[in-house]
Amino acid sequence: MKKVTFLTASAFILNSLATDSIAQTPARHQGNKPNVVVIMSDDQGWGDFSITGNTNIETPHIDSLAHSGARFENFYVAPVSSPTRAELLTGRYHPHSNVYGTSEGGERMDLDETTIAEIFQSTGYETGVFGKWHNGMQYPYHPNARGFDEFYGFASGHWGHYFSPMLEHNGRLVQGDGYITNDLTEKAMQFMEKNRNKPFFLYVPYNTPHNPLQVPDRWWDKFEDKSLNMRHRDPEKENLRFTKAVLAMCENIDWNVGRLMGKVDKLGLKSNTIVVYLGDNGPQSWRWNGGMKGRKGSTDEGGIRSPLFISWHNVIPQKTKVDKIAGVIDLLPTLTDLAGIRAETNKPVEGVSLEPLLFHNENSQEEIKALRGETGLRLDNILSDNEDLWKDRLLFSYWRGSASVRSQKYRLDDEGKLYNITKDRGQYYDISEENPAIANRLEDTLRKWKEAMTEEINKNSRLFPIGHPDFKYTQLPARDGEAHGNIVRSRRSPNCSFYTNWKETADKITWDVEVLSEGDYQVDIYYTCPEKDLGSTIELSFASSELTGKITQAHDPPLHGKERIDRWEYYVKTFMPMDMGTIHLEEGKGTLTLKARNIPGDQAMDFRLLMFKSVDN
Repeated sequence: MKKVTFLTASAFILNSLATDSIAQTPARHQGNKPNVVVIMSDDQGWGDFSITGNTNIETPHIDSLAHSGARFENFYVAPVSSPTRAELLTGRYHPHSNVYGTSEGGERMDLDETTIAEIFQSTGYETGVFGKWHNGMQYPYHPNARGFDEFYGFASGHWGHYFSPMLEHNGRLVQGDGYITNDLTEKAMQFMEKNRNKPFFLYVPYNTPHNPLQVPDRWWDKFEDKSLNMRHRDPEKENLRFTKAVLAMCENIDWNVGRLMGKVDKLGLKSNTIVVYLGDNGPQSWRWNGGMKGRKGSTDEGGIRSPLFISWHNVIPQKTKVDKIAGVIDLLPTLTDLAGIRAETNKPVEGVSLEPLLFHNENSQEEIKALRGETGLRLDNILSDNEDLWKDRLLFSYWRGSASVRSQKYRLDDEGKLYNITKDRGQYYDISEENPAIANRLEDTLRKWKEAMTEEINKNSRLFPIGHPDFKYTQLPARDGEAHGNIVRSRRSPNCSFYTNWKETADKITWDVEVLSEGDYQVDIYYTCPEKDLGSTIELSFASSELTGKITQAHDPPLHGKERIDRWEYYVKTFMPMDMGTIHLEEGKGTLTLKARNIPGDQAMDFRLLMFKSVDN
């Protein structure tokens, strides 16, 4: 194990991931280890808060985190969900951990990565995650294998229904209780209550305001007939009803943040709890976002700028405002630093501790100098002011071939256009011709960084594991399978989809898997089937093992998931499990196949997932 190395992004290019240790600065707390609560919203843009200037919305509880602590004005995440979550967990740019997609296995972090939860867990913290994981479903990619003692939520990229949906608790499928954001909050508060006398690391990755646009009437009623004064910079692109639904969901998040903070206070933990709030990417729709260019999926400002609020009662000075650029990769070193933990990771951390920026005093400046002195790495004066040791930093952004780089003053986009972000946050004016030296240097650095990152992505290196000896459950959803013949997905996006149109015995669904432990596994298949189509015999096979089951019980629920706008994109069904029996699986790699031996009706079934439960574990 190497000591965690707090490298700047520019240090990665200039020093090829040097691994020298850097001493941690002293912890700011006194007495007990501080608790840590990290709250992340999903598709909530920088502009979806009243504190950032949006008069369409009121977010007093989230705003209070900024007022009571620090607010970062130039904080950046990845363009989409799973990469941001991987960077938060590892302190490293997501291509390092082979996160190249948002579904079908591309969202998984390599197993040799060390997570922030593992670090806190190793030092005696109770760890819990309540919400959207999105970094791997099957153990050992599962959150219970990545440092979290407790997991309640879903591991997929998005969920199709928000009112009492099927969720997961430590690998076991369970029924949710009410509106999902409220339910996740309730379970997170129970975790705090249970561990009130122990230090805990609590991660609450909400899955709203991500689509589907479902929100209880209590919040929707406020916005349904409301006039919106703040609009997208190109108003004709904006769907106002969509925006209203998102804003209603954001106010629901704020209410739940208030509940979480109220619980912290009620438990007497306020003075010993660090609270962090951020989003995972830019907004998923065209709506007011401070006039910035781009939205979710973009490497421009609008796609990657996020709020970051860090509060620690009576420790971090109130209303601290930080203008220096920072990124989600910085949270691992920052939080371990604040907690006084000397972290160890398998691979070098690229983020830097932001602790000195939270405390404006002479000691902080000495800490900055010590940090820079250890790395010995700087860009030359073409990009920075020597008198400000934080201006020489670069932050990189990448998604699906598009990349950009941000210095304290500039952003160079994927097309080689240069913008002075301090004067032109909306990226209207390309100044590359007037500043060729700066543009060329940034372009060269970005090219080298991008080449180094993309070399590490291997889309075919990992199979879907079944039967890890340390875990009882393995879930194989339709999302991770491949359909053959007539079978099609219920929607284009694989996450939370199901397979339908299974009409012929030649049709099949396959998974490329690796059985990690030989043994017997009880298998449930989650299906729907109308009365008229009963009778299909389903076969599951792997290597020389086969298991068959007959569909004898009708289950034909309607599609549900009505949104606040008129569309069917995310509609789902309630699937019922059928016990197929027990199959013996030998250790090894191969293809798991699900097919029908006979189909007496119009189709075999609609298929959602397979659940394997180890009989021996």
